[in-house]
Formats: sequence, structure tokens, C-alpha cells
Amino acid sequence: MYKIVEKKILAPNIYLMDVEAPRIAKSAQPGQFIIVRADEKSERIPLTICDYNREKGTITIVFQVVGSSTMKMSKLEAEDYFQDFVGPLGQPSEFIHENIEELKKKSIVFVAGGVGTAPVYPQVKWLNSLGIKADVIVGSKSKEFLILEEEMRKEAGNLYITTDDGSYGNKGLVTEVLKNLIENENKKYDVVVAIGPMIMMKFVAKLTKEYGIKTVVSLNTLMVDGTGMCGACRVTVGGHTKFTCVDGPEFDGHLVDFEEAMRRQTMYKTEEGKQFLEQQEREEGHICHVGLGGEK
Repeated sequence: MYKIVEKKILAPNIYLMDVEAPRIAKSAQPGQFIIVRADEKSERIPLTICDYNREKGTITIVFQVVGSSTMKMSKLEAEDYFQDFVGPLGQPSEFIHENIEELKKKSIVFVAGGVGTAPVYPQVKWLNSLGIKADVIVGSKSKEFLILEEEMRKEAGNLYITTDDGSYGNKGLVTEVLKNLIENENKKYDVVVAIGPMIMMKFVAKLTKEYGIKTVVSLNTLMVDGTGMCGACRVTVGGHTKFTCVDGPEFDGHLVDFEEAMRRQTMYKTEEGKQFLEQQEREEGHICHVGLGGEK
């Protein structure tokens, strides 16, 4: 059992929780994820780690209510417990493996959309701890849905906010802000990291390809089982099959087949789609348990 030590409502239907998980906190790295289960009858929900505190032994998660399992999670309060809390899983950010002195020479910008701000935060925080100030572009529907602004301002070099309705910051898309920074403010970025809705990452990668800027995207929304056993998070990257939960969740954005990834993601939203994927996986030699892992 894993105790919830703090709970916050960040925006409508978006929650932050600090959870006691000393072993995970000890080894967690930016970019990795955990799998949580509210109780023994709940589905397994993969969530990218938002933050970790090695001294306190806590892991911070942020989630949005999108179905019955996340709704059940949202009803839990501080002092309540999760049945399961497993991790850290997946590969950490590639920045972790780079030579620090070489990393300090790079100009980095993160592009976050909606709840994608949560997995961006630990990477920006980690870089700042090394004296590297990355730029961050955050997009949301409106000011009401903007999350982690104060925390991000403390860690980022420059924070650019854009909202769909213009209620806060710039009005428009994150790609418009990125394009303006490159073309009109003469920003010379070496790496772009985009995390958010699949369609957002697709168009960020399309834009950066025009400028020849290396781009990393996170396909965490495709994960179901989270252990590589079900094959449901299969994605094509550079013509090769990859599994988001064990090979990722981060990949080269210019090599990801976004059309395939978006089709797969859409199919998860219907029971018919889940049944179709199960049959498809069996025919291709995989044993898929999409209905067991993916939230309905």
C-alpha cells in the first residue's frame, strides 16, 4: 500500500498527488513513469513522473480524469492509499546520459501542451540543477487549465504561455510561439522536446524538421500495460517497430509515424477498437490485454 501524503486540484479535473514510495523516489529519473492502481479492482494507469523527492521518499504524479479509473483516483484524499504504485519504468530522458559539459553548451526548448506540462517539469528542473536554463513554451485551453506555472517559472530560463482562447499569455498555438522565437527573436535551438497531445507533437515535429532542429517527443499516452508484455503501445519509428513503455516513452519526433500512432490511440477510445486490436495482436503473434490495461 502506498500512502498519499498530499493532494491538490491544479485545474478542473486535473489533480496532483504526492505519494510515499521511497524505493521509486531513490532511483527515479526525469522522463520515466510509474503504474498506479487505486484498488484491487481498478485498472493499471501509467503516469509519467512529475517530480520526486529522494529525501522525503515521495513521487509526484499529475493526472486528468478521463474515465472510471482516474475518476476513482480523484476521489482519494491525503492519508488514503493506492493499492499498487510500481516503477520507475521506461527509459529516462536522453539528457541524463549526456556529458554534462557538452549539455551545457546546448540551447534547449521544451514545448508542453495541457497535462504534458507535468512530464516536462522534472526535466526542466533537473537541467536547472546543473545550471542549464531551458526555455519552455506551455499551451493550454485557457488560463483556467494552465498548470504548474509558478513551479515552471522557478526552473525555466524563459517561460512562454499561450492559450487557445487568449485568456492568458499569447493567443494561439504553441507552434506559432516556437516559430516566432526562431524567426523573429533569432533563437538558435539545438534541441526541442515536445510533450502533450499527439496532434500537437506531430505539428511541432513538422515545424522543427523545416529548421533542421533535433526534436524529441513523448508517446506516453499510448502506454497501456506499461511492461512491454501486451504490445498495445507498438509504434513505428524510422521504419522500425518500437514499444513505448520499454523503448521510450521518448523518441525522435522526426522519425515517428504519427498517423499510425494517432489511429492506434483513437481505437483505444471504443470497446470495438479494443476488441479489434486484441484480434490484430493475436494474428501478429502478440498476446494483447488492451481491455485490462487501458482505461475505459
